[in-house]
Amino acid sequence: MKKEFTEREIDRIIEMAWEDRTPFDAITFQFGISEQETINLMRREMKPSSFRMWRARVQGRATKHLKLRDNVKGRFKCSRQRHISGNKISKRR
Repeated sequence: MKKEFTEREIDRIIEMAWEDRTPFDAITFQFGISEQETINLMRREMKPSSFRMWRARVQGRATKHLKLRDNVKGRFKCSRQRHISGNKISKRR
């Protein structure tokens, strides 16, 4: 199923995919796309060299996959991380 996203939503998906501690499951929860669909979006929206760098960075990274994480009770949240609720993205100022 092909999903259409606004430019702002695409920017947020890319931002979330680049964040080390944001799992693909969070992207799935917020935007309804699978890990593979996220990878395809990244491939389509990024320069080839940036995509390759991102793939090398996240491949097998435990923090990007909830099932591979050690600490399932606690959750790290950076003080600079925006608050996200449901499908609403906080306003950028």
